[in-house]
Amino acid sequence: QVQLVEFGGGLVQAGGSLRLSCAASGRSFSNYRMGWFRQAPGKEREFIAAITWNGGSTYYTDFVKGRFTISRDNAKNTGYLQMNSLKPEDTAVYYCAADRGTVITVPNYIYWGQGTQVTVSS
Repeated sequence: QVQLVEFGGGLVQAGGSLRLSCAASGRSFSNYRMGWFRQAPGKEREFIAAITWNGGSTYYTDFVKGRFTISRDNAKNTGYLQMNSLKPEDTAVYYCAADRGTVITVPNYIYWGQGTQVTVSS
């Protein structure tokens, strides 16, 4: 089992940037795929991005492609989501997730963080 904690959310103006971190503890994070999701009030959770255990392959949903970058540092047991050119519609609670799955585009992750709020003002 792995425990996940997100950091780095906050309030930012439209066009600004934030970097979210996902700190992992427990079993070796380096063996786990990782994904980022978000959920806005009144909306379903959205799958944003994912990365393989070694960072060799990534996935982005269309509405963040070119603006968000997922990465990881297995030596630090930490994953990241760099968010640039933020828009008000990016406002949501952002969650990281991880497990030993091999297909990063399948969003059925087992372990989840508690989420961090990102608010983008216009």
